[in-house]
Amino acid sequence: MRELPLISGLTDKLCAGAELPLRLASLPRPWVFTNGVFDVLHRGHVMYLAQAHALGASLIVALNTDASAKRLGKGPDRPLNNEMDRALVMAALASPSLVTWFDEDTPLQLIAQIKPDILV
Repeated sequence: MRELPLISGLTDKLCAGAELPLRLASLPRPWVFTNGVFDVLHRGHVMYLAQAHALGASLIVALNTDASAKRLGKGPDRPLNNEMDRALVMAALASPSLVTWFDEDTPLQLIAQIKPDILV
């Protein structure tokens, strides 16, 4: 089966750590930050993300990397979807302004770096 090319703009919301300061500077404030594995995206996630975005001008979503998610102890087969697949699905949603990831057990270092106005 031939792989389809990525739709232009689909990856625009994805941001690796090194790019974060520059990308954050272009986002309107207030910044809302949330995080999670978001392995099997469902209605509750979508509603939560929409409500979080409504609290500010930009929503920054930080995903656990696969290694970080495995350490949460949700089961040996988790996450079901790899980090890039989860990031692309998250970026395809209207709510997130920026999607990044963290490899630590908690996003505390990332929160300290970003200094969001609102933490959800």
